[in-house]
Amino acid sequence: MKSPCIDLCAFDGSTGWCRGCGRSKPECRTWKKAQPQQQRKIAADLPRRLAKLAGRKLHK
Repeated sequence: MKSPCIDLCAFDGSTGWCRGCGRSKPECRTWKKAQPQQQRKIAADLPRRLAKLAGRKLHK
């Protein structure tokens, strides 16, 4: 599976998620070695994470 990275690496201090792709630092580090099923699980949660991050920006 292709990495969801969009080369906008900035991690939210509260959630620990990247504001560009939604992954955590450990998920970013281990992405290439992760099993496809684990990559799919992470990828499936990214839209929810990014929406939460977008909502936090609107309220600040």
